[in-house]
Amino acid sequence: MIVQHSRMPYNKIKSKDKAQINMLNRDKIIKGVKIAFAAVLAIAAAAELGLEYSATSGIITVLSIQNTKKETLNSARNRTLAYLCALLLSAASFYFLGFTLFAFACYLLLFALLCLYMGWEEAIAMDSVLITHFLAEQSMSAAMLINETALFFIGTTVGILVNMHLRKKKSLFEKLADGVDEQIKGILSTMAYRLIEDKESNENSDRLEQLKETLRQAMECALNNYNNALWKKDTSEVDYIQMREKQSIILQDIYDNLNRISCLPRQANQVGILLKRIENDYHRDNTVTELLQELDILLLDLKNQELPNSREEFETRAILFYILKQIERLLMIKREYVLTRGL
Repeated sequence: MIVQHSRMPYNKIKSKDKAQINMLNRDKIIKGVKIAFAAVLAIAAAAELGLEYSATSGIITVLSIQNTKKETLNSARNRTLAYLCALLLSAASFYFLGFTLFAFACYLLLFALLCLYMGWEEAIAMDSVLITHFLAEQSMSAAMLINETALFFIGTTVGILVNMHLRKKKSLFEKLADGVDEQIKGILSTMAYRLIEDKESNENSDRLEQLKETLRQAMECALNNYNNALWKKDTSEVDYIQMREKQSIILQDIYDNLNRISCLPRQANQVGILLKRIENDYHRDNTVTELLQELDILLLDLKNQELPNSREEFETRAILFYILKQIERLLMIKREYVLTRGL
């Protein structure tokens, strides 16, 4: 059986990568526009209320905008708690040491240590900017306290409201997941070509590196989608990428062992045909039951074949047997995933 090797899947992968890059760049532009709009809105609201240092609310808004709803709400909670602590620490520092640079330095030391201990690092700069207003005005009067608190809550609230429109990037995840699937199919095809045609290729090394990067992007997107759902949590995207990550590790191991083969006995053709079958039957909902049955039949057939005639053939067939066991792991990972998801 001769299998024609084609480079088309690899070219298609490159086209999909370009589409993914364009989508990611578009998201960055949208986020930039959103940040600018939110900052201007917060500044305008603070100015309309007649607050001093109204531009600060815009900076607070910028620092409040995160990548996901969950991150935004967690950040707002942490910064609110940190702000209350900043007021207490600055009041004590200015009361005992006066409105001096030394007093501000003491406050900043204590506040920074507190934030680092509590995991509120993102609040250090933002809340301290508000405290500098007390130093500049040489006062912590009720009016100033109200002014700074209003700036804080306007900036934080606008940041939260702007981020609440975030939705799951389902289309981006699907593109990335499809890219992962196509890359794995390409790797399987090249491995089958290596065993059937007895021609070496360095393509898989590049494909495996590309697969790692696409898996990283897909996992990042899946986690963002998960954290953008505040109530109904769905782990299906994360679970799918985790399953493909496990398979990618096995593919790397198979590739490394293929490179150890110096000659190809007829058993290599049988393993190559199985890899080609896996590639052809590769889709998300496949329970791989038939493929596992074919693998069992092949393993039994190999055990019943005559013994190797040379040390080189013996070593090669041992590697092929190991590769088959790795293929079995590859398929079992998929089967367990499908059964767990109830597909």
